[in-house]
Amino acid sequence: MRLSVAARRGDRADRGGTLAIDILIAEDEPSILESLDFILRRAGWSISSVTDGEAAIAALRQFQPRMVVLDVMLPKRNGFDVLKHIRADAHTHTLPVLVLTAKGQQQDRRIAEELGANRFVTKPYANAEVVGAVRQLLGEHAGSG
Repeated sequence: MRLSVAARRGDRADRGGTLAIDILIAEDEPSILESLDFILRRAGWSISSVTDGEAAIAALRQFQPRMVVLDVMLPKRNGFDVLKHIRADAHTHTLPVLVLTAKGQQQDRRIAEELGANRFVTKPYANAEVVGAVRQLLGEHAGSG
């Protein structure tokens, strides 16, 4: 399990002594994870990242993020299982979730929507599209972050 945390705005231990982060990224493809991490940190958010579904569920408890960027195709537990867990847990059921889907996978998008995903971004994605979706889900304006 790989966990990485860096808080650009300064570490904030304000949620029961845990490190509060803005965004948990669950993505197993190293180049996509690196890209997402870079563009979201550059936009000013604190990030934690994991590379499988089991680690995502553990990180939700540990870091209590403000939102999740969730890939559908993850090892150990896929993104749909993670999304089901998020929506079934009283502590995370309202957590904003941005689902990453491969181009042309309409069935994945439909299933994620039925499970309660808030937004979708199709891979390959434009950086501005991801940042804009995250800003919207976090209720932030383009000038903030």
